[in-house]
Amino acid sequence: MSTPNASGWKPGTPVTGHNAMSGPDTATGNRALMLEEPLLFEIGHVETTGVDLPEPQGGANRLGGFDRTAPIGLPGLSEPETVRHYTRLSRQNYAIDLGLFPLGSCTMKHNPRLNEKVARMPGFADVHPLQPVDTVRGALEVINELAFWLLDLTGMHGVAMSPKAGAHGELCGILCIRAALEARGDAREVILVPESAHGTNPATAAFAGYKVEDIPATPEGRVDLEALKARLGPDVAGVMITNPNTCGLFERDMKAISDAVHAAGGFVYCDGANFNAIVGKVRPGDLGVDAMHINLHKTFSTPHGGGGPGSGPVVLSEALSPYGPLPFTARTEDGVVHLVEEENAAEFEHTEAFGRMTAFHGQMGMFTRALAYMLSHGADGLKQVAEDAVLNANYILRSLEDVLDAPFGHSGPCMHEALFSDKGFAEGLSTLDLAKGLIDEGYHPMTMYFPLVVHGAMLVEPTETESKAALDQFIMALRSVAERAKTGDEALKSAPHYAPRRRLDETQAARKPVLAWNDPDMA
Repeated sequence: MSTPNASGWKPGTPVTGHNAMSGPDTATGNRALMLEEPLLFEIGHVETTGVDLPEPQGGANRLGGFDRTAPIGLPGLSEPETVRHYTRLSRQNYAIDLGLFPLGSCTMKHNPRLNEKVARMPGFADVHPLQPVDTVRGALEVINELAFWLLDLTGMHGVAMSPKAGAHGELCGILCIRAALEARGDAREVILVPESAHGTNPATAAFAGYKVEDIPATPEGRVDLEALKARLGPDVAGVMITNPNTCGLFERDMKAISDAVHAAGGFVYCDGANFNAIVGKVRPGDLGVDAMHINLHKTFSTPHGGGGPGSGPVVLSEALSPYGPLPFTARTEDGVVHLVEEENAAEFEHTEAFGRMTAFHGQMGMFTRALAYMLSHGADGLKQVAEDAVLNANYILRSLEDVLDAPFGHSGPCMHEALFSDKGFAEGLSTLDLAKGLIDEGYHPMTMYFPLVVHGAMLVEPTETESKAALDQFIMALRSVAERAKTGDEALKSAPHYAPRRRLDETQAARKPVLAWNDPDMA
């Protein structure tokens, strides 16, 4: 029977034998500085507390019949124990500050600390959406300046700054399209979505009440223009297209697609999640795009994911700008930036807005980070961002295409991401096995099994922030694991071997997650 350690935690009985990482098993379960971390409930004791509080004074109970007098079973820990617990957990995370993040279509790139410093300036970090407008003129200036940059970079007419993320921006754009169609009494009900578009595109269209129909891709991975033209008609509200697309390719027929959709009376929505590949190089407005969301947490380096705040401004064409949501900023002739809301919309001739996407004005922290990134790079620097991102992706594509199948390697240079398949793997080995083996090499796996048009897809996006040395190391690691997959290395089926946890049953973890801790002594 195990005995409590100094913190009160009872380590489980070590598994006999040894593994390739640690040699003989240890009594603690730790492997040198890779510490085995228990749950808070397993560390602390419900009978103790890490703080001293005065006895509460008697008073009237305001909980009605919902008050609870029995212990709630929370563990009591001291401050050092709590700090160490979360610090040890943080060391088990993979992060952009530790290494390359190869997730395709997710643009996990470096967030310069200058951005963070600006976002933490008191005038921005402490701003509150309910403050009187006269007290937040600086914040409004930032929002307006960022909006100007977005319009200039995209060649569009208007912009909605309030959407909170990419999918939220997609919905905003589709609602603008719906409002424009309703304004002309046109009840169209179909949105066309190419196979190479992001998965959120058809989901957004369906959520907005439209019927979704697929448009096939050509053998080279781009939209089949003739199939699109053949489907256009009076029932088609528009097309949702991702450009560059999820196969990592630029849609060369984008202008022809836009012209055809407009001639049929529809609108063009472009998914701007991959704008990082063309920022400063191509203006979507020049290609006939009517609406496009821009992920500030992708193209402009603001933090991505983790449940934190995103930001997905939507740029709009002249045809859709009148229907853009409130609020937005506008500068008058006297040089003052105003916040345009319901009560003063008529003054700014914006009375056809479809409504609001959010209660307030958007994510201020994301705005300041993105604007700091833009100003520090300048127009020429942003152009170089796209060029370097494309260069890095093509370097990976051409460095690995002899060992990994590149289904669209013949379609010309890729843009921001390189796409591979599992073709050529030994029988019984899959993309999942390769990804788990890549964890052992010290990398977060790339995007797997997407896009769906490629069997066993592996989507790698290095972004522009990785050096050649970093890319070479990643290529070496991926090449090594790919060669093992092709030769049938059975060890890949049980990878990862060196991670804090071995391979999980992902289906069971998703369908039957264990979300509550049960005290084994109470079982």
